[in-house]
Amino acid sequence: MNDARCALRRRHRTTFASLGLVALAALVAYAHRADDRGMSAEAIDTPTLAAAAAVAGDAMTGALILDLVEPEDGEGGSEAELAALIEGLGLPVEAAGFYSEGEHLFRVSGSAADLAQVEAALADHPLVEGIEPEVLYALIDAGDGEPAPEAHPRFEPNDAMFNLQWHMEMIRAPEAWSVTRGDGVVVAVIDTGVAWKDTDQTRMVPDLAGTRFTHGKSFVNGLADGLDDHLHGTHVAGTIAQTTNNEIGVTGVAFESTIMPLKVLGGDGRGSVTGIANAIRYAADNGAQVINMSLGGPLPSRVLGKAIEYANEKGVTVVCAAGNEAKSRVGYPAANKGSVAVASVDAMGERTWYSNWGDALDVSAPGGDTRADKNGDGFPDGVLQDTIKLQDPLNHDYMWLQGTSMASPHAAGVAALIVARGVTNPAEVERIMKASAVHPNKVEWDREYGAGVIDAVAAVDAVAESYDGERAGFAGLLALLGIGGIGGAGIAAAGATSLALDGDERRRRRRRRRRHVVDLAGLSLGALLGAGLFGLQPAAYGVATALGGAWLGSPLVFSALLPLLATLLFLGVRPLRGLLAGLSLGYAAVLLHGAVVLPTPLTGLPGGAGVDRLWLVANAGVALWLVRRISRRLD
Repeated sequence: MNDARCALRRRHRTTFASLGLVALAALVAYAHRADDRGMSAEAIDTPTLAAAAAVAGDAMTGALILDLVEPEDGEGGSEAELAALIEGLGLPVEAAGFYSEGEHLFRVSGSAADLAQVEAALADHPLVEGIEPEVLYALIDAGDGEPAPEAHPRFEPNDAMFNLQWHMEMIRAPEAWSVTRGDGVVVAVIDTGVAWKDTDQTRMVPDLAGTRFTHGKSFVNGLADGLDDHLHGTHVAGTIAQTTNNEIGVTGVAFESTIMPLKVLGGDGRGSVTGIANAIRYAADNGAQVINMSLGGPLPSRVLGKAIEYANEKGVTVVCAAGNEAKSRVGYPAANKGSVAVASVDAMGERTWYSNWGDALDVSAPGGDTRADKNGDGFPDGVLQDTIKLQDPLNHDYMWLQGTSMASPHAAGVAALIVARGVTNPAEVERIMKASAVHPNKVEWDREYGAGVIDAVAAVDAVAESYDGERAGFAGLLALLGIGGIGGAGIAAAGATSLALDGDERRRRRRRRRRHVVDLAGLSLGALLGAGLFGLQPAAYGVATALGGAWLGSPLVFSALLPLLATLLFLGVRPLRGLLAGLSLGYAAVLLHGAVVLPTPLTGLPGGAGVDRLWLVANAGVALWLVRRISRRLD
């Protein structure tokens, strides 16, 4: 009879836990649903040459960009057919940049009449994926020059002019620096280049001397190696990762991150869409985890949209300036799907007079107003960073600039801080940035500010706060499925006494009770470490950090391998069995939560997010099996 009641209780417990897991997974998936207001590449209706000329004017290059199908991807055609198509045009055709061979992207030149004829002839051709006028994108130029947040520990830098960086205080960067400074994250600055090294023609600006860089690359004529001959890109890079706490100059949002300087705009501040698209793909293929683009153009581009979506698929968060035309629409590429569109606010947290806004807006950040001194510090309310003098790469100065170009790198820096906490999925990075933003009108979102002004420390804290409760929920329900013979009931049973018991039996009961206490303590500690509850880093993320940034997202690390190895090595040590069960339980919770939310996409597995989720679910199952096996050895 007792056995039957126990079996019935186990069935009820299993049913409750299973239904609870399904319900929790559904709720978590809904809470983490994607909210991208941008336009996908496929939805972009590219204008004809005539229509583009009416809008873009002198931004037209007088060429067409021809995007052909990819035979290797099963999109039809063959290499021979594509070559014949190009040959048959009878016009000058050249590969359109760094990735042109793999993407079958070409630039067609000719007279306006010839290009119009080609455009019409290829409009519905089965081997043509897209055809669009080539336009120049440029710097986004803006002309001249809720309740009080909870107290949080701060890191106080000793940079001489930090007190003039009101914009760092606005986003609460010093509070975030007490948690993370972006170490290990690579941020690509796709701009006019960065003054990152000394050459015969350039000098590194002094306040970047302690900043980490990858080797730069240029996708436009001018200085090589991603060097700056304007000033814009160096200023943007400084906002992200200016050398900080070096007793001179100013600070950067994620000052321990690494900058990848990619030059796509010349000394005149202009560059082609193909160069920008190639730079995006290069960044995604060479280790960048965040991209900042403080640039824009008069027309949307499918080629550029596809590059942004490619970067997203590779786990890269793309942050873009919304534009400085004071219009109720977000410019491109910020309005593209997969971009985080950033508007500008002034020193008082109000939308600046020049900033674009609209339906595709995501967040706002300090972009400044050099015409004003609203904070009364005696200096312009611009964003202050160290950069080269205008078109003078041999000299530098600390300059106040304004614009959504300056707002965007603040958001890119916060994105880097989030990534440094282990969240590499661009959709999750964007969700956290929005959820932690502070809206001046205390609403969730509007067309003027998006989700609100970014808050660096709230974003960093949100990584733990939003995931802790969810992982704890999964751990609790998985414990119901996997654990028996341990816990308060087991301790009570072990501690039951009777006058009829002899001395030996009482001693055995006391020993069993002590074992259960040790098991319960070990189980709790193991689950705490495995799942990373109460602000701790989950064990899988700790292992990845210890092994190096390249291991973040490794299928080996995000699997049941570590608890399996630990069990094989230490299962024979009786006092460690509770700890092993808890560690396996914590891993199972993290893996199952990861399968639902996918905060860290896996690297090296073919097939995309679907395969990642299957891998995580399967390994969560293995970890749960370990919990059940170990718990049986605790009885």
